[in-house]
Parts: sequence; C-alpha cells; structure tokens
Amino acid sequence: MKYPKLRELKEAVTSLVTPAYTSNFPAGGHVPFKDFRGKPVVDDANCVGCETCANVCPPLAITFTDDREKKIRTIRRDYGKCIFCGQCQEHCITGKGVKLSDTIFDMAAFDRSAVVEYQEKELLVCENCGAIITTVEHLSYMHRKLGPKAFASILNLNILNRKLKLAEGQDLSAEIDETLQRKDMFNVICPNCLRQVTVKYLIRGA
Repeated sequence: MKYPKLRELKEAVTSLVTPAYTSNFPAGGHVPFKDFRGKPVVDDANCVGCETCANVCPPLAITFTDDREKKIRTIRRDYGKCIFCGQCQEHCITGKGVKLSDTIFDMAAFDRSAVVEYQEKELLVCENCGAIITTVEHLSYMHRKLGPKAFASILNLNILNRKLKLAEGQDLSAEIDETLQRKDMFNVICPNCLRQVTVKYLIRGA
C-alpha cells in the first residue's frame, strides 16, 4: 500500500513546483498548439456547394436549402452546433473548400445568430422535370477534374457549349413539350430524363 501513496506524494510535489499548465485566456493571449482544430473557415472560391460536408457533419451544423425557382442553393453553417471534428475538411472534394483555422477559436456570443454564416451557390436545374442536378460550380469542377473524359456525358457537352458562348445571342435550346423527344437531349436535363430519351429513341428506335 505504501507504493501508491509515494506516487501520489511525488505527483503532488511535482505539481507544486511546476508552473500552471493552462493559460490566462481570455485575460491574456493564447497560442494554440500545432494542428489545433479551430473554426472551419470556408473558401468560397474553392467551395462548389456539393453537399459533402453536410452529409458527413455529425451534429448537423451544416444544412442546405434549395430554391428551384431562383436556382439558388443556400448553405447554412451554425458554428454554435459545430464540434470541430474536422470531417468537413477531411471529406471536402476540392481539398480547399474548408480548412480548420488554428487561430480562430473564440466564437462565444450572447446571440446565437451571430455564429451562423450563410453562403449561396447557383443551381443547375433540369429543364424538363425541374429536378436539381447539382450546382454550376460543382459541374465545372468535375470538368476540370476529369478533363476530356467529362465530355462523354451529353449534359457536360451542353454546359460547355453554354459556357463557351460559341453562339452568343442565339437561343439554341428548344422548348420542351409535354413528352421528351430526341431533340431534348441537347437541353440541360437531369440523368433520369436523359435516360428516358435514350431508352425511347436510341435503343427502341422510336
């Protein structure tokens, strides 16, 4: 029994003669350790609004709201719920969209809305059924990532044509009638509508 008592005595003496481990923050400054997980800072130029961070966020601090009419995706980040786990940074598809700061850590506030941030991205919406495909920036990122392979998709070709503005001033998109037709392949439509066109006109030869 004497050995545990000696160990406790040693720890007490060591604690008495050594300085405090904690800092005097907020009365004084504080320098976080290396790889400290502070506030997730979003880089809007490298964030494509792909929903990946929202899908992996354990406390659901990141949420998305899509407005089909305005074609706007609103991203809401509530840092009052954030547990600073770093999953958003770990799974960001661009690797640069969000980074955990090692200097921003004091976000205490009396008003909870003060720690909520919003971000908006332009949506790509199917011209036939109105389904949300993804954001424009997300598709552009996939173009850059895949290179020439991206243009195996008709949707990617249509977006590229609009981006290059080769026929600027001319409206090349045809109005979609009640039923999808072969010409509708060259409009911006979702994969499900494109599948219907492909099955109906290319495979069956209708």
